[in-house]
Amino acid sequence: MKKSMNISIVIISICLSLLSITPMDAQSLDWRNVKHGSPIYTNGYCDQPYVVVLNNGTWLCVFTTNAGHEGTGGQHIVSCTSEDHGKSWSDPVKIEEPGKESASWSMPYLTEYGRVYVFYDYNGDKIHELNGRKDIREDMLGWYCYKYSEDEGKTWSKRYRLDVRKTAADFHNDWKGEVQIMWGIGKPVDVDEGMMFAFAKIKQYMLDYSEGWFFRCDNINTEKNPEKLKWVMLPESQNGLKNEILGPINAEQNIFQMQNGTIYCMHRTISGHPAESYSYDGGKTWTMPEIPMYENGIKIKNPRACPRIWKCKNGKYLFWYHNHGGWNFNSRNPAWLSGGIEKDGKIIWSQPEILLYEDEIGVRMSYPDLIELDGKYWITETNKENARCHEIPADFFNMIWSHSERKITTTEGLLKEWSEKELIPKATLHLPSKNQYDFQRGFTLDFRLVLGDLAPSQVILSVRSENGKHIELRTSEYGSVEIVLKDGNNSDSWNSDPGLIPAYGEHCISVIVDNGPKIIQFVVDGIVCNGRDFRQYGWGRFMANMEDFAFNNIEVAEFVSGQHRPKGRLTNLRIYNRPLMNTELIGNHRNFIRHLNNFQ
Repeated sequence: MKKSMNISIVIISICLSLLSITPMDAQSLDWRNVKHGSPIYTNGYCDQPYVVVLNNGTWLCVFTTNAGHEGTGGQHIVSCTSEDHGKSWSDPVKIEEPGKESASWSMPYLTEYGRVYVFYDYNGDKIHELNGRKDIREDMLGWYCYKYSEDEGKTWSKRYRLDVRKTAADFHNDWKGEVQIMWGIGKPVDVDEGMMFAFAKIKQYMLDYSEGWFFRCDNINTEKNPEKLKWVMLPESQNGLKNEILGPINAEQNIFQMQNGTIYCMHRTISGHPAESYSYDGGKTWTMPEIPMYENGIKIKNPRACPRIWKCKNGKYLFWYHNHGGWNFNSRNPAWLSGGIEKDGKIIWSQPEILLYEDEIGVRMSYPDLIELDGKYWITETNKENARCHEIPADFFNMIWSHSERKITTTEGLLKEWSEKELIPKATLHLPSKNQYDFQRGFTLDFRLVLGDLAPSQVILSVRSENGKHIELRTSEYGSVEIVLKDGNNSDSWNSDPGLIPAYGEHCISVIVDNGPKIIQFVVDGIVCNGRDFRQYGWGRFMANMEDFAFNNIEVAEFVSGQHRPKGRLTNLRIYNRPLMNTELIGNHRNFIRHLNNFQ
């Protein structure tokens, strides 16, 4: 009897421990953390996992892989399949066998009748040296090729070669046009009744002086004889798509066709921004690439990383990028997302949201793909070693797409709101005791502020947790607000973009402390801080452990006042027990403006 009772106690204890959610457990539930994705394949090198959904519902993924690192010998392309929406994958099938000549950067296309084509680079010229050097990378040299499969990727056809017209970039490259340097990212997309895909040519080994080109095939969905496919290389000129004002790198073009028939292109540069272009004649000519902007006219930032775009079945768009103004290959963590809508013949992009992140800051993720099926969404991505698949909640995308019309105040996660009458200087504010420790995911402070003086270091709010942790909000230099986080060992701070908060007038300011990617963001009067022309980043990282922070006592500070100027004051304060999306905070601001206009 005693033994049975002991066993029962152990079972009950285990059940209780499973039901108890600690801060670490709560953090592990963050779907944005890539460690929760389903592995597709892991190898020394694994890149560009792109997926098509076959007519029977099977997912077919193609990617480039290698036992060594990127660009080493034996690089080849493979395919694998999934029968359970990306949760598990078959063993890879070699589309090209690993060998001395690389096959790389495969891009799949599913025809209307079910055949899958894959387009890729192949070193068919067998080039392995340049000017006596025998250690060169050869995975972007040679031919553009394609194969096809009609049995779900189990077998692949013989190799076919595309006729890549020689242009000015080729004749000026290191081989004077005898060898071509090129590669592509993304997937071919439906254009009118046919298909089109983008690729980049390079004028100087290995990646310098690049420009965009396009192949279009209007009979690929009807002609089953690959020898009779009608290929056209665009644009119809000697020069590809580029804007040299944005630097010598104009690469990784990817496209979609808008509802009005216009073809839209996005590509990367080293200017700290991506570039967008429009073609109104099916790809024959293009507008000069320009820096895309958010809905509010602020320039979108991206380093030398893949700026991936997709068109969804609802006629709206998605844009993957990295939301900072770097010029090199670094800092691809986290990945950010914007939603696009068509308006007056242009794509209007929403302000940025964090999509996915790695726990290890230095790890780079890129070259994603989007799968859309029955109202559900998945994203694939790679850190160059692990290819993974992630289901993304549809509500996340729907929230982003609501950016242009959202004008409501978010109440989910709102623990307490105080009015101006309660926010008197030196007042101590309290949360209900049951909510004081409910901040494992992070928190959001959403407040309205009037400043009579722009002097820095004016304390706005101060919160001290019983475990010695401390949060302080204060004014900073050049019309900004700063948050300081202290956990007893680490002290971190970040401020809003300078110049957004002038003296006088009421301003809506929000600060998000996100315990998942460990990132601080500010939203000021509906503007998500991205650094603008002042700094590379508009968001900052923190090291302080804030997962067990307690909002016990919130002290409202007394502002300074300049000569003949009134003191500053808080006019409203909301505390949320989660990191709100930027779109939600923009809606909070718009709702305030709407009520203010109605009142006036």
